Amino acid sequence: MAMSLDTIPEFLAEQRDEAPSEIQHLFIQMEDFWERKLWHQLSNCLAELFKNPLSSPARIPLFNKFILTFADKINQLRLVALGLTTGSEYKDEQERLTFLTALAKRVDKPASQDAFVFATVILSMVKLQINDLEGARKELDTAERILDTFDSVEAEVHASFYHSSADYYYAKQDFASYYRNSLLYLACIDIARLPPKVQQQQAYDLSIAALVSDSIYNFGELLLHPILDSLVDTPHAWLRDLLFAFNRGDLAAYDVLAGNISKNALLNEHSVFLYQKISLSALTETVFKRPPHDRAMTFATISQETKVQPDEIEHLIMKALSLGLLRGSIDQVAEIARINWVQPKVLDMKQIDNMRSRLQEWDSSVNQLGNWIEGVGQDVWAA
Repeated sequence: MAMSLDTIPEFLAEQRDEAPSEIQHLFIQMEDFWERKLWHQLSNCLAELFKNPLSSPARIPLFNKFILTFADKINQLRLVALGLTTGSEYKDEQERLTFLTALAKRVDKPASQDAFVFATVILSMVKLQINDLEGARKELDTAERILDTFDSVEAEVHASFYHSSADYYYAKQDFASYYRNSLLYLACIDIARLPPKVQQQQAYDLSIAALVSDSIYNFGELLLHPILDSLVDTPHAWLRDLLFAFNRGDLAAYDVLAGNISKNALLNEHSVFLYQKISLSALTETVFKRPPHDRAMTFATISQETKVQPDEIEHLIMKALSLGLLRGSIDQVAEIARINWVQPKVLDMKQIDNMRSRLQEWDSSVNQLGNWIEGVGQDVWAA
């Protein structure tokens, strides 16, 4: 509860004397800014103090007895950020929830809806921690409805929303939604500010989600994202290699890396699905390598080039067609697949080199056609 203004100098003096010497100067600055009613400078000083781990014992009393006396005079997003740090000091989750609920109600005003969204998202995070998935979903729905009405909002608000949404979908085992929200979260932040272990965990979870999702067959965004490089030279480097093997449909590389699948319970549980998924990737890669005029292939040719068993080819093609990875038709009697479109995907350097070779072949054939027309037409063609 906020205290009387007359007792604030005495309160700050007490907090200063109890604080470690390294941060005592910040209490002196706070008192000076408070007396001069320099609210912006005061909030900046508080933010600096709260970022320092040494301020941990003082955060709750400072917020409840000091900050709340001028809470309406500072940026409301800053107020919620200070409240988030303060809330982490409550060891009892129910107390933390009560504190943050009161904070959300305090900023639920027409002029501070961005701060209300921020506080609501934080509430959803706490509810996720206590396994109240239904409650978390309600808070996220509330936040999303308001976010959709904004023309623009601070990146930290969007980042917190996508982060909490990703955590919710991970808890629900909805891997495709987790994947999308995690990438949106990473797009809102500077990943260089994340500790290396956090980067590695994020890359690890994203990789697992991409592999086991039954609706993600194109890993382009993840393969191009710098977060994936955090797995290099770690015990999880094989996971990055596995993603690239999937992208190029490399069954040989998959067989080499498959021994690592048992290291993760989710991958191990989806081992049969993973084989089907990379087989689909091998099929689309086989089609992609061919020029558009040469995409009528026998089942035997597909089996030879993809290394998939002949009796699995027809089902594999039908699966690819149903998923929208390919477009075309199947002649079941002649055992021929006629493909006229393949889903675009991110290319690695070897695939780009293959594309370069195909462009060179096309350029050569165009030149040959031009020379033939010139030779046949002779004087008919004007210079």
